[in-house]
Amino acid sequence: MTANRIVHIVAGTFILLSLSLGVEVSPLFVSKYFLLFTAFVGGNLLQSGFSNFCPLTSILGKFGIKNTTC
Repeated sequence: MTANRIVHIVAGTFILLSLSLGVEVSPLFVSKYFLLFTAFVGGNLLQSGFSNFCPLTSILGKFGIKNTTC
């Protein structure tokens, strides 16, 4: 598995989890402030698209996981 696939899986998981914890109609609701985490992940994905730099990709590279372009 490549670093890009792992980044997509982690980002998608974080977004879905933070939405389920931050939306009041969810049975898992904790606090509306979890929506700030959703915005953080989305903002990180946006800047990564423009700058081609992703902190998680750098961390995964240190563990020996290869980064390939999509």
